[in-house]
Amino acid sequence: MAYEGGELVVAELDGGVDGTPQPWHGAVQGARYIWADTARIYPRLLAEGVRIERCQDLRLCHAILAGHDAELAADDRWRRQGIAQAEPTLLDDQLLEDQFGLDDVVAEYRRQQAQVAAEPGLDDHERIRRAKLRLLLSAESAGALIAAEMAHHGLPWDVTVHDQLLTEALGPRPRYGERPAKLQAVIDRMITALGVGSFNPDSALNLIDALHRAGIEVASTRKWELEKVDHPAIEPLLEYKKLSRLLSANGWTWMDTWIADGRFRPDYVVGGVVTGRWATDGGGALQLPKQIRSAARADPGWKLVVADASQLEPRVLAAMARDGRMATAARGHDLYQGLVDTGVVDTRAHAKGAMLGALYGATTGYGGSLMPELIKAYPRATSVVEEAARAGERGEIVSTFLGRRSPRPPESWRELQRLAAGGDAPAEEVRKARQQARDWGRFTRNFVVQGTAAEWALCWMAGLRQLLQGPELVEGLRQAQPPQLVYFLHDEVIVHSPAGCADRVAELIKEAAGRAGRLLFGDSGVEFALEVAIVDNYGQAKG
Repeated sequence: MAYEGGELVVAELDGGVDGTPQPWHGAVQGARYIWADTARIYPRLLAEGVRIERCQDLRLCHAILAGHDAELAADDRWRRQGIAQAEPTLLDDQLLEDQFGLDDVVAEYRRQQAQVAAEPGLDDHERIRRAKLRLLLSAESAGALIAAEMAHHGLPWDVTVHDQLLTEALGPRPRYGERPAKLQAVIDRMITALGVGSFNPDSALNLIDALHRAGIEVASTRKWELEKVDHPAIEPLLEYKKLSRLLSANGWTWMDTWIADGRFRPDYVVGGVVTGRWATDGGGALQLPKQIRSAARADPGWKLVVADASQLEPRVLAAMARDGRMATAARGHDLYQGLVDTGVVDTRAHAKGAMLGALYGATTGYGGSLMPELIKAYPRATSVVEEAARAGERGEIVSTFLGRRSPRPPESWRELQRLAAGGDAPAEEVRKARQQARDWGRFTRNFVVQGTAAEWALCWMAGLRQLLQGPELVEGLRQAQPPQLVYFLHDEVIVHSPAGCADRVAELIKEAAGRAGRLLFGDSGVEFALEVAIVDNYGQAKG
């Protein structure tokens, strides 16, 4: 499927035979549509009431396969930024999709299929690698459909409640160019406590300068650094930072910009992070603070079903490593307490520190000191991240469970490593090279787990999307709208559901989580536990 001359055209692909291009006349049930970019085509179909069951997003798939094939990697035209960075012209009404006609779409699809097809004669390793990649491409493409549908449906949002929350925290909505009254009062207290005269706290340089003039020697205004300082100005300063962040990130301007017709519709970017995690291109959906979550409210007669995958990354690590002992500890909702109960560490806090140390490469504190115990207890799981870290330190590529590959370190990194290995480099350069190697190792250590967790989340949502459209719910609702996936945050989803079927939706969310685990990891023994709440507003679901 592609736009040609502003018209959407399709052609049926039957094996190696390409059908005749025809104008689009509506979706064919059960068909898989192959197109350049879901984000460019699907929103327009949704606006016309058309829902697509399956697709292959060639741009997203190209980005994944480029890590496996030099020819694909060198093809700038299909890189994700190609359309987004195109220079605007007077012909913008002639859709940007026209850059990829139907012949281009078919050719790129054939090229991608050659990389993942289950051809005869492949050895077991290559056969499995390709099968995993096919699953990843399908999951990524399903994610693109879901992102477009979530933006289309929107997260229900009550602007009256939002305004009340802002007024309680900041004071009444100010006139343009002024600060809210409560925020200004906090600033006045801070300036008085510092005793160095008036300054603009919104300027980081001015704020640091004022702190220094008051005798507070800090390198930054980060919370952890300020909390070490004993000074009467610190309390209002921390309060100012919290309120200022709320105003700038989710204040009245944000509400005016991103809430329309009682819905929050952010611009999700599927695979926007190198690990495969999603990002946003506006709206800040991945950072909705607790102060405003109660403004996300179900419509009358509906509920929000909120599901959070408990401690997802450690569970994913146990599953991909097939570590039976760690899988046992992961049964139930609290994996960290499971580590205590199995005698690995003495407290839950130590368990959390040790596990985060394994995932992120801690060398100091609880995480660093308890790593030997974790390695001894769970050698298979810890070896996955340890091997990924060592590979990264050597500048090698690592891969997620399904095959998304990490980027190579930049040329400046490799040049410094070569210099340090030469034998005559200055001691400072050697120290710097070792530090950069460790830093890249921490990145690759987490890449394999975070990226695999993102793959699990894609499969979870894709399975849930199918279940929500199943005949059991759709036919049971008769004329009512079916439940809708409306929000996603790494390991959390929200479904907007008619109240009458909210309990069943909660069950389906759990069912989809179990299916995703089995689809990726088979019978790994790992339970992908969920915290599920059926609420009237999002704030009720969060502690």
